[in-house]
Amino acid sequence: MAGANETPRNKLIALMYLVFITMLALNVSKEVLDGFGQMFKKIQSANERVNSGNEIYYQKIAVNAEEKEGKWVGHDRTAKEIRKESMAFYDRIQEIKTTITADRMADDPELNKYSEMDKGEQLDMIFFDASGLSPAGQEFVDVMNNYKMRVIQVFASQYPQYTELVEERFQAGDFEGNVVNADGQPQSWLSYNYEGFPLISSLAKLTMMQNDIRLTESDVLNALLGKELEAGSKVTKDNYITLLQVNKGAYYQMETFDGSILLGRKGGAQNPNEVRISLDGKLLTESQYDLIPGGIKLKVDAGRPGDHKITGDLVFKNNGMESRIPVDQVYSVISKPNSAVISADKMNVVYRGVSNPMTISIPGIPDNKISATAPGLKRLKGSNFIMNPGKGREVKITASGTLPDGQRVSTSTKFRIKDIPRPTGTVRGQMGTIKIPKNNLSIATIGAVLDDFDFDIKLKTVSFKFKVPGQATISVNGSKLDAKAKGALRRAKAGQSVQIFDIKVQNPDNPSYRFKKVSPVICEIVN
Repeated sequence: MAGANETPRNKLIALMYLVFITMLALNVSKEVLDGFGQMFKKIQSANERVNSGNEIYYQKIAVNAEEKEGKWVGHDRTAKEIRKESMAFYDRIQEIKTTITADRMADDPELNKYSEMDKGEQLDMIFFDASGLSPAGQEFVDVMNNYKMRVIQVFASQYPQYTELVEERFQAGDFEGNVVNADGQPQSWLSYNYEGFPLISSLAKLTMMQNDIRLTESDVLNALLGKELEAGSKVTKDNYITLLQVNKGAYYQMETFDGSILLGRKGGAQNPNEVRISLDGKLLTESQYDLIPGGIKLKVDAGRPGDHKITGDLVFKNNGMESRIPVDQVYSVISKPNSAVISADKMNVVYRGVSNPMTISIPGIPDNKISATAPGLKRLKGSNFIMNPGKGREVKITASGTLPDGQRVSTSTKFRIKDIPRPTGTVRGQMGTIKIPKNNLSIATIGAVLDDFDFDIKLKTVSFKFKVPGQATISVNGSKLDAKAKGALRRAKAGQSVQIFDIKVQNPDNPSYRFKKVSPVICEIVN
């Protein structure tokens, strides 16, 4: 429709739109890559934990075989065979991971720059060639299938209920090694899962396969130790739900969320027989919770801002035996916002010579866990402080607080230090040039004000100078004309301008502060 008639302006708009769509795609890609990276790290950490537990079980079986003999000799033989097969498969995957990340390790030894791992050529060159699967790719599939068959042969033949679980963990497609892709066409399992994928995605998948190996070892060891699963314990959506477990009740922006997603049984869970739970040291009453399968549901007021601790025991009774499940949890309450925070940029100013009131707080942290430091800063109460700045042109105020998990946070803000503006002299509260009768001037109060200043400071006049044209300048102490000044005033003629200048003032609350020169007042005598 556009064709040759498309205007340069329309072409520019189309180009900008294309750039905008491309930028959106890049942003989404970065978020996806970061997601795979976080999953990769979590699974990697989980593998280490599972392996540590497996090593303890391997050792326990070996000790039993040496000390007790009997069935433990066969168990030890099975465990060692599974360990050998698992190590070989696990190490082969690790070798591939090391190869495809070798170029990145120099600049990113911890492999944390997930958004840069968007290319997967390294793994494609290993698993695929022009004909499809490379020899190395086919060898990898064979290693996985051989491992599955060996586990079934060595272990699942003794414990048939595990056969289906092992099959599911290491399923490499149908009999010919294919899966049906999104287009409904057969595709090799290896190509479907790894060809053309970003590096970080492949790393996460390979690490997940290592996790399956470790979990398979764990199942074997638990079964050999007499902890085998019953047939009815198969994990399905019909008998399990997911639960979110967090280490604290509140998280902050940009903080790592370290919650755990755990499995919980649907139904069959027993209600607690007794509840001995306290909130902040006060025992809960029956009206403050409801019994639910496996626990209780609280219905209490959240409380004041700050940390609140739940402690005690849930008591379960089975066949006359009492089991106490300890509870030790903390949740945090933050103040509900009731107003907006509006600030003017570049207006962080404190004035020398006055007590500057300040409010210092950190959202989500109670006042008693916040400290603030700066020269001249003093806490009054709670989040209220005063600042009396000293010399210099700026002061840095640092506020620190303790998060619910014990972590310290600290923020510093710089404030400019300014002097109090120049005072303006006054006679009877009037400024500048005024007209006044002699009698009124003789009893008038000489003072000074800080015009349009944010602080209400009542200045005290210490002294001033009085000048009548043709007469000597008279220095006066206090805020009113003395006898000598009044005598000079009586000799002044109508129409003459009397000057009141060099007015010295002080702040009663801070007498040591030296104000800038006070502007004079010109008094025109009207009689």
